[in-house]
Amino acid sequence: MTTPLPGTGTLFTLDPAVAHLNHGSYGAVPVPVQRAQARLRAEQERDPDGFFADLPDRIARARAEVASALGGDPARLALLTNVTEGVAVVLESIPLAAGDEILVTDHGYGAVTRAAERRAAETGAAVRCVRLSPHLADEHAVRERVLAAVTRRTRVAVLDLVTSPTARVIAAPALLAALAERRVTTVVDAAHAPGMLPVDLGGSAGGADFWVGNLHKWAFAPRAAAVLAVRAAWRPRVRPLMLSWEHDRGFPGRVEWRGTCDYTPWLAAPAGFALLEKLGAERVRAHNERLAAHGQRQLVERAGLRPLPATAGLAMRAVRLPPGVAESEHAAKALMVAVQRRLSTRIAIRPWPGGGVLRISAQLYNRPDEYTRLADGLAHLITR
Repeated sequence: MTTPLPGTGTLFTLDPAVAHLNHGSYGAVPVPVQRAQARLRAEQERDPDGFFADLPDRIARARAEVASALGGDPARLALLTNVTEGVAVVLESIPLAAGDEILVTDHGYGAVTRAAERRAAETGAAVRCVRLSPHLADEHAVRERVLAAVTRRTRVAVLDLVTSPTARVIAAPALLAALAERRVTTVVDAAHAPGMLPVDLGGSAGGADFWVGNLHKWAFAPRAAAVLAVRAAWRPRVRPLMLSWEHDRGFPGRVEWRGTCDYTPWLAAPAGFALLEKLGAERVRAHNERLAAHGQRQLVERAGLRPLPATAGLAMRAVRLPPGVAESEHAAKALMVAVQRRLSTRIAIRPWPGGGVLRISAQLYNRPDEYTRLADGLAHLITR
């Protein structure tokens, strides 16, 4: 049985009447990081002119600390609000023409796939969606399916490092290397990587041309904070979604600066990494992985659900709901509402043909019995 890590009982301000088993969607900001952001906001209100005058340099310093935590060079990174924005910036920066193809999978995050579809419509390109069974055994099987879909027209592949609905790895190093050999530009949606997995961006963008990861999920940063890593050859071509006074200074300033906005999540992001390091990043990851595995076992053994393949090191697990349950968007949302109202529990459910996919997360504030209560209550809800 997984026990709480010492000293973590008062780290969060979540409602204790609710079992928050959905950290992977919005995260939860620890108290020390909340306080760091509150101090920054108070400073801003004492002297807005002075605060904004110094911001580009302060953002650069925060970026350097984030880069250090992720093993990258600050010159290769830019801070953004979230992965959805990051992918939009990337797609705007890649030249596409009529007949080109953008490769995605049916496990991709919906807003990211829609961004690819919009970009394709604007340029005359097409989106090719690779259908991947949620039950594919391993990364090798995933890689073979993705590579089989590559054609001579494939210019870009937008792939999840860890998928949001099914909690499995797609953009593994071997797949990225194979796509590079085929001269396919790779864009990695690494929304769940910072904080949950060891990240080493090293001399490239994590093995991809573009790599985007959220900091406000597993890295304890305030919402909304994310990082975009770009391979050197692409940096001069990165095109921001809006022009700013920093545009002529090039990457990363041209991407980061957007005038009068709230930059305190970025400035406080290093406090999230510092807390993770203080707690012991490996201890936190191991704790969360064990707890997520426990939760999946409860859903399998007590609710009779089918487990989806799990990847070592992840703090998320997924199970398959029975045929006919949560197969549409409306039905999936209705079941999530029922679980919240009747079981006081937050989870994520994605519609899927043949039975929806239920994903749970595990974080320091979760307890083993919360998953047991979910499993017992869910078994009753889906058999009514």
